[in-house]
Amino acid sequence: MADSAGQIRYVDNPKHYEGEQKRLRRLSRRVSRRQGPAVHDRATGKTIRREPSKRWVKANAERNRVHHRVANLREDALHKLTTAVRAEYGTVVVEDLNVAGMLRNRRLARKIADAGFAEIRRQLTYKGQRNACPTVVASRWYPSSKTCSSCKTVKAKLPLHVRVFSCDACGLVIDRDENAARNLADLASAGTTGTGVAGDRGTPSVPKPRGADQKTRASRASRKADPVRAGGAKPSHRRKEPRDLQQDTTAQLGLW
Repeated sequence: MADSAGQIRYVDNPKHYEGEQKRLRRLSRRVSRRQGPAVHDRATGKTIRREPSKRWVKANAERNRVHHRVANLREDALHKLTTAVRAEYGTVVVEDLNVAGMLRNRRLARKIADAGFAEIRRQLTYKGQRNACPTVVASRWYPSSKTCSSCKTVKAKLPLHVRVFSCDACGLVIDRDENAARNLADLASAGTTGTGVAGDRGTPSVPKPRGADQKTRASRASRKADPVRAGGAKPSHRRKEPRDLQQDTTAQLGLW
């Protein structure tokens, strides 16, 4: 993480699932040796349903408790992280990453899933709305890692295994993640997300660098529906009481 003052912070992945992986292997082997609720018949190729044994139910419940504990530890760590960030900073910039594509990497999938990227973004968004603080979402096409944080020169290619960013124009040598964090921090001060695909309110719209925006087709009105109102029901012309006018004013103030 980088802020506008130039301070860099590193938050390690707690790796809650990896810490309990040895225990989960042992419990999973115990569950597989019991008589479960289903068995695969190799002769017919069908799955036979049966009543699970009490020892299987007991072993499966013990394994589920470990999974539940890992989920609670991860949720607690993410809440503490996002609350601390939102309490200290007003505008937070997050990057829209292709997490589904990153999970296809068999060497990084387990650690990426254990970090909970989507949950971090969700908590930062709703906690920022609660405190009336904007959340800027940088587009996934924004070259945060390829752009030099000093001279803003963009590299043509930067493979994932290259962890140190070296600028050919100004000679800056910096950690890859630190360089990307500084570029994202500059987006908060500039008030733009690079491509304008996703961002906070007031961001100027810029066409996407690859492809075009998806166009929505105008839905046709129903033949049975009334042209005045959808569904065929005409709006009632009831006179508004003073109490109704007060509720409408309150609703408008709540939106603002």
